[in-house]
Amino acid sequence: MTTKEVIYELRTKNGLSQDELAEKVFVTRQAVSRWETGETVPNTETLKLLSNLLNVSINTLLGSPNKLICQCCGMPLEDEIIGRNRDGSLNEEYCKWCYADGTYTYSDMDDLINVCIPHMQQQGFTEEQARSYMKDMLPKLDYWKRYEELSDNGQFEQFKKQLIGEINALDIEGMPKLESLNALVGSFVNLEYPLPSGMKAKFLDDSATYLGNQLESEFGGERCFGVLANMDFILICTYEAEGENPELVLYKKR
Repeated sequence: MTTKEVIYELRTKNGLSQDELAEKVFVTRQAVSRWETGETVPNTETLKLLSNLLNVSINTLLGSPNKLICQCCGMPLEDEIIGRNRDGSLNEEYCKWCYADGTYTYSDMDDLINVCIPHMQQQGFTEEQARSYMKDMLPKLDYWKRYEELSDNGQFEQFKKQLIGEINALDIEGMPKLESLNALVGSFVNLEYPLPSGMKAKFLDDSATYLGNQLESEFGGERCFGVLANMDFILICTYEAEGENPELVLYKKR
């Protein structure tokens, strides 16, 4: 699709008139009309405003001329999984798993590789093939090439260690000791829990990134423990395969 087609489609999809879109990005209706006829394209600052307003990358607005990949893990980037800066704008360099609200979530290349391997095995890679591929690819990506410049001197890792300590101190019966926390996108882990009232509720934001892990129950059986946390809360649950029949064990504000 061309830029004019993308802007028209997104404007109409969001139920906006040309006047309404123009007002929101501080241009005239005539400017929007010229974009949609292909006479002109938005300038850089207006593209940023359109990206935030329409919740798509600038790359998408320009007709996807580039194939974006996460510069931390190498994953192909679609609009739905692009990470966000602290101000909520999209950062087209990273996925949500590697970059959340202005924070880089990985400081150890081996940790990232260990997280990626199970997903690559589902795509037909052996563990050896996946590990070899990642070890070759990751050093070529911008984040790892510029790690000393981009890293936070271990502050985020220290926060994760603090969280792990708090979670283990809860001493949940049947839950083994938590050793690590990984970045998890809300839409993938936002389970619907039954409440005592008979109603069901979700506690997460689909678009947010959390820290979490899955742990096998010490009691055996098919149920696993799920751990999710961020700066504001800790959530512990159990569930069966594929997140079926979830039960909330604990929700605690920090």
